[in-house]
Amino acid sequence: MVPGMTRFGLIGQFLAQPGKGDALAAILLEAARGLESNPDCELYAIHRSPDEPDSVWVTEVWKSREAHGASLEDPGAKELIQQARPIIAGIGERRELQPLGGKGIGD
Repeated sequence: MVPGMTRFGLIGQFLAQPGKGDALAAILLEAARGLESNPDCELYAIHRSPDEPDSVWVTEVWKSREAHGASLEDPGAKELIQQARPIIAGIGERRELQPLGGKGIGD
């Protein structure tokens, strides 16, 4: 990590339209695959809860807040956001965090 930069993390819950949890998860998994070549993204993990079929959770770790913001301007990301919008019913819990380290997060 570059000295002086602070990692940026997010944990957020997307609420899909009824019956659309699988479709939303598929779009977010595609976004994760697109981020594999982005060196600023240290973690982008998609989660589901068996008790909430229309809920999809995303855990993200970025080298900086700015890197996260820049990722949203990528044409591929913008396209996936457009695909997801009609099936997102709302945003559930969301937390911004300062990642400190651990397995899966670079030093």
